[in-house]
Amino acid sequence: MSQKKTFSTRIDVDCLKALKHLAVDEDKSIGVLLEEAIEDLIQKYKKKKKR
Repeated sequence: MSQKKTFSTRIDVDCLKALKHLAVDEDKSIGVLLEEAIEDLIQKYKKKKKR
């Protein structure tokens, strides 16, 4: 498993509320969902660079 590092950021209140609901609905932690979203974002921009 890869090494983990803690970081903090600010997020819109409504976005955080929706994220918390999604975490409950999917039975995943907010951290797991954020990692998934960040990985998707990285892949999206990698694909843009290849064009």
